[in-house]
Amino acid sequence: MDECYRKLVEKVNKYNPQCDWDMLSRAYKVSREAHEGQHRKSGEPYIMHPLEVAHILADLELDCESLVSGLLHDTVEDTSYSVQQVKKMFGEQVALLVDGVTKLGKIPYTTKEEQQVENLRKMFLAMAKDIRVILIKLADRLHNMRTLKCVTEDKQREKARETLQVFAPLAHRLGIFKIKWELEDLSLRYIDPVAYYEIVESIDLKRQEREAYLSNIIEEITGKLKDLKIQGHIEGRAKHFYSIYRKMYTQNKGIDEIYDLFAVRVIVNSVKDCYGVLGTVHELYKPIPGRFKDYVAMPKPNMYQSLHSAVIGSTGKPFEIQIRTWEMHRIAEYGIAAHWKYKEGKTGVSDLDSKLSWVRQLLEIQRDLTDAEEFMQTLKIDLFADEVFVFTPKGDVINLPAGATPIDFAYYIHSAVGNRMIGAKVNGKIVPIEYSLKNGDIIEVLTTAATHGPSRDWLKIVKTSQARNKINHWFKKEKREENVVTGKDLVEKELKRLGFTHNQLFKDEWIDIVLKKYSFNSLEDLFASVGYGGITAPKIVGRLRDEYKKAEQPESIEPKETEPDLHYQHKKKQGNNGIVVKGIDNCLVRLARCCNPVPGDSIIGYITRGRGVSVHTEDCPNVVSNQEDDSRLIDVAWENAQNASYLSDIQMLANDRPGLLADITNDISDSKVLLRGMNTRTTKDKVAIINVTLEINTTEQLNKIIKKLRKIDSVFEVKRSRQ
Repeated sequence: MDECYRKLVEKVNKYNPQCDWDMLSRAYKVSREAHEGQHRKSGEPYIMHPLEVAHILADLELDCESLVSGLLHDTVEDTSYSVQQVKKMFGEQVALLVDGVTKLGKIPYTTKEEQQVENLRKMFLAMAKDIRVILIKLADRLHNMRTLKCVTEDKQREKARETLQVFAPLAHRLGIFKIKWELEDLSLRYIDPVAYYEIVESIDLKRQEREAYLSNIIEEITGKLKDLKIQGHIEGRAKHFYSIYRKMYTQNKGIDEIYDLFAVRVIVNSVKDCYGVLGTVHELYKPIPGRFKDYVAMPKPNMYQSLHSAVIGSTGKPFEIQIRTWEMHRIAEYGIAAHWKYKEGKTGVSDLDSKLSWVRQLLEIQRDLTDAEEFMQTLKIDLFADEVFVFTPKGDVINLPAGATPIDFAYYIHSAVGNRMIGAKVNGKIVPIEYSLKNGDIIEVLTTAATHGPSRDWLKIVKTSQARNKINHWFKKEKREENVVTGKDLVEKELKRLGFTHNQLFKDEWIDIVLKKYSFNSLEDLFASVGYGGITAPKIVGRLRDEYKKAEQPESIEPKETEPDLHYQHKKKQGNNGIVVKGIDNCLVRLARCCNPVPGDSIIGYITRGRGVSVHTEDCPNVVSNQEDDSRLIDVAWENAQNASYLSDIQMLANDRPGLLADITNDISDSKVLLRGMNTRTTKDKVAIINVTLEINTTEQLNKIIKKLRKIDSVFEVKRSRQ
């Protein structure tokens, strides 16, 4: 313990030799005596925790009062010492810090009760008076997370979730990335240990390859900087585990698909050198369009400054490069804490007026707000990224999910406001209805007195289930007659597409089965639902077709007798579509148009009456509905034919716009796929329905072109057609 304190003194002496050593020594002795006999879950003496917290604060190069408060931060909560005693022994500032940290420790962030809201409000006011309250608590939480393995699994997950939801966002808001990243990585270790250790192992396996690649890049950049006579420090680093995890989760990628797993950082002496290095890097490597960000000219709200650019390395691998000065680097690592550094023997806090405006505003808010819960909601504006808090023109605060639009806002106010909405103003300016609301926006909904109603396109834009349900309710109630007509029309078109008449499928007994299955009271209700999009016409007609096929009594065709050890016999003549039929040679084979199977699909044969074997995908509804008649199903397989080609239909849905078809045909052409046909139509809601027929060779080729088409602007659905 004394050795740990001695190392703390050595660490502090390096950056602040003018520290009040007497006060620091007294704080250590008081803390050691107060926690005498107490032990942590790990079994070590409790005094090791406040000592380690003080070490973390020293790493941030905080002032002596912060270190003293770190040593004493648990004395009021866990021992017989009071805030008044601390104030008498160490002064008002230390007492304020210890009291603020103690309040924060008592707050269970998962509760919404009024007394906890009030406690949270008091704590943030203490933070507004002295931001070091949060810095000490972050250090406290970081050490607790480092030693979390000693508590129960339930406690581990609880603390890890709280850390991700509250403390990591706080560290981010304060710009202390050094602590933020470690908190997030440690939280991931306990929230999703399987993913965490998979990432750790994957990164470790490629360590040598990565280090060799980074070493080569660093050598190339170093040579160029010497030519330009720019002094700089260059280092390579892997992305943090939580950052990789988030990318894998949000982009649905495996770790092998994430190529920018590392970044190169260049630290120079001046802003001029930053831009000089940037130019040099862009000469050496090809920059990726749209991936350059200048946080030097436009710093982030948390004071972060750096030049970011993503480039393609000499081996074709992309990597990120960050360029900053030493001062920018210090602020990037320590954020707000960087302003407690001591220079030239002078103590005091730097002028933070421009950089800590959000903290100063907390005191101003406190003067204006008397309601504790409203105060907490206002605070969330700056702390939590998964919600946005916007204002009505009268100043009422509205809480919406991140990414919410003016439509969500309008329906939050009232369904009548949303139904009559024709536009919106944000901060006095008219914006598109798909505009993503930002924290602090003042929203004014523009409405019309005439009957207007929402657009069906809004269902694709809104983010809240509340808005979506109210829009659907409007279409169900206000346009019932129109929906019934639209629904009938859609059903008739689906019947024609499948080659059926209305009289063939719409038998009373079959209709009753469908109404009961989908909980409709009448056929008119069914048509209305199809009309407003509650259920699709293909689903209704498909179900009726199933009943039709069950009632049909087809003739049974017996397959030819074969030897007991049936095997696939290859049909050599043209016209077999690359299909081998088990036990039957030289029979007519055709690919079913209802499911358009292509090589790579799992397939099954169906013996038709007079038209040979029809080949379907195994999950084709037509095959599934005929499973009861096994005698007509037969095993088939793809023949290993070279250069065989097949027709496959794709349906695309997109918001109609100029140039859409050109973009689609260009992408198909670039993929070296033959376009054999195209049919397009646009609904009255400006949704383009595009059916294309492609000539392809394999399922893999088809999946690649589908994936590419999905990336086209305005396209929101691409799928294989099931006719």
